[in-house]
Amino acid sequence: MNEEKQTAHEKLIRLCFAAMFAALICVATRIIQIPGPSGGYMHLGDCFILIGSWVLGPVYGFAASAIGSALADATSGFEVYVPGTILIKGAMSSLAALIMRVFIKKLPKYRLAGFFVSGIAAEVFMVSGYFLYETLFMGFAFPAALDGVVRSSVQGAFGLVLGVIFIQVIAKTGVLKKMHAYAA
Repeated sequence: MNEEKQTAHEKLIRLCFAAMFAALICVATRIIQIPGPSGGYMHLGDCFILIGSWVLGPVYGFAASAIGSALADATSGFEVYVPGTILIKGAMSSLAALIMRVFIKKLPKYRLAGFFVSGIAAEVFMVSGYFLYETLFMGFAFPAALDGVVRSSVQGAFGLVLGVIFIQVIAKTGVLKKMHAYAA
């Protein structure tokens, strides 16, 4: 759905879903945290970031992903990551939504491929973003930042696979069409 042409009711529904996804992202990020030797941690939040981007679109998805992920960092003792997380996770979500939009409009028969392609692009952006954040703004040496690339790549791959599985299950329920989901 085009975000500019929403009714007030649709905007309210999307805002409520964005709040729900922000909470899901925060909780999924906080529940299982596997510390990395160079700092940071692996988590399940990327799964819900991708689902949120596909359901909410680039604007509401950005907000939900940025808020949920930043809250998880802020409440996990990783406050130093909050500025980077807001930008990286928010942009990651928007990127996934925008790529999915291309698949929906130009290649509607390849929706499943769209989920994978958009998710891979988003995860590559996330891995690159944290690598740059850790080297440029946090002063990590190359080996430590490289550890972050490996850790983030594993986290991203796991989140991508779970996200694609979950969005397929959710789509079968019909709820995405009822709420005028972005990728329905």
